Amino acid sequence: QVQLEESEGGLVEAGGSLRLSCSASYGIDTINFNVLAWYRQAPGKQRELVASITRGGTKNYGDAVKGRFTISRTSAMTTTFLQMNSLKPEDTAVYYCYAARGSLVYWGQGTQVTVSS
Repeated sequence: QVQLEESEGGLVEAGGSLRLSCSASYGIDTINFNVLAWYRQAPGKQRELVASITRGGTKNYGDAVKGRFTISRTSAMTTTFLQMNSLKPEDTAVYYCYAARGSLVYWGQGTQVTVSS
């Protein structure tokens, strides 16, 4: 019933910026997520955490993006945003939205971000 819909990624030059968003749509049930996050997976690499934010507002970032990316969310925890600045070619990956409450975990379909050098 729950679907996570990510905004379209895109192609950007190194040093540029891009903002992703992810919104949750519900069927009958509404889930009060406790954690929203972004992960990414580059070709030939494992999926890695980019950033996460809790209902209480605690943020966590992967080492590779600290100081460049910012995660935020709506107060209702239905939408999360990822502001990506100073993009590098190594940021090229499929970015996935993630939402969880306890053992309930949902993933978006992924959106491609490509950074050209």
